[in-house]
Amino acid sequence: MNAAAVLPQIAGYRFDVAANLSDPSTRERLSQVGMKAFLRIMEKWAVKDQDARELLGGISSGTFYSLKKAPGARALDQDTLTRISLIVGIFKALNILYSQRLADAWIKLPNSNPMFRGSTPLAYILRLGQPGMVGVRQLLDARRGGQ
Repeated sequence: MNAAAVLPQIAGYRFDVAANLSDPSTRERLSQVGMKAFLRIMEKWAVKDQDARELLGGISSGTFYSLKKAPGARALDQDTLTRISLIVGIFKALNILYSQRLADAWIKLPNSNPMFRGSTPLAYILRLGQPGMVGVRQLLDARRGGQ
C-alpha cells in the first residue's frame, strides 16, 4: 500500500515524507538554508556561540565560524541537520504557543516543569544533547496538541 494513501488529507495541512538525510544530495540541498535558519534562531534566542556550537554537536570554533561566514560552503552531516531540524521545530512550536517576546525568551528562562528541575530548557538541552532536544520538542508539541 502507498504511504500517501494512509495519510489523512486535511485542508491547509501538508503531510510530507521527512527528508532523507542519509542522501548526500539532500544534505547538500538543505545545508545552507538549515544553517541560516539555525543562526537566525540563535540570534533571536541570544544564545552564545559556545552554546550554539554545542547545540550543533560540539563542533569546533573554526568550523562554526566558517559555517557562520559561508553557511552553504559545505554540506552538513546527518547529525547536524537533524539537530538543526529539532531546533527549528522547537522554535516553531514556541512561536505557535507564545507571543514572539516570550517565545524568544522561553529557552533561557528557568522552568518549573519537572523535566527541567528548575533549570532553563537550554541548559537541559545542552546537558542531554540531541535526546534533550527531542524531549523539549515533544513537550512543546504535546502542549500545542500536536502529539
